[in-house]
Amino acid sequence: MPRPRSLTHTDIASAALAVIDRDGLAALSMRAVAVELGMATMSLYRYVTDREQLEGLVVDLVLSDADLTPPRGGSWSERVTVLAERVRDVIGAHPNVVPLTLTHRHSSAAVLRWAEVVLAVLTEAGFTGEKRVVALRGVLAYLIGSIQLEHLGPLSGPATATMAGLPRAQFPLLAQTARQARDVTPPEEFRRGLAALLRGLGSCLDE
Repeated sequence: MPRPRSLTHTDIASAALAVIDRDGLAALSMRAVAVELGMATMSLYRYVTDREQLEGLVVDLVLSDADLTPPRGGSWSERVTVLAERVRDVIGAHPNVVPLTLTHRHSSAAVLRWAEVVLAVLTEAGFTGEKRVVALRGVLAYLIGSIQLEHLGPLSGPATATMAGLPRAQFPLLAQTARQARDVTPPEEFRRGLAALLRGLGSCLDE
């Protein structure tokens, strides 16, 4: 008779997330998670089949804190903004997980539910066919890209300071823009960039 399982998928995902948060995504492995759980690597295979399943569990765990209920009231762009900000908030707490949201967008139950809610808002606004495809991909690309930029190359970071000090004779616009960028907060950067994207997508509805 097989031994009863003593771990849940949530337990395993939590251990995997601890490895990722502490040591980075490249450090994630079945062995590393087994060590985190204090068990033999082969024993972990009783619960998950491989690293791919492990990654999916991590994505679902992180996004489980996001409210995926459709926002009520407001324009379609305001509702999409709310949905994007909810995901930004929970993934932003674990920036090393960001690449996994892209690679597991087709298999993660949480990502699929979020996409379905966003598509419902877009459809109600009049997006259909290829326009709806481009709109969803655009929002997803902006969301993932902006989170990565915020944590890997923040406007308040040293790279911005370096660009602000570039020779003005050679890079007048880049140096000026970098100096101004230091006053833009991460939430403001995210919201204003998303607003510009959504305005552009909205203009497609009249074409």
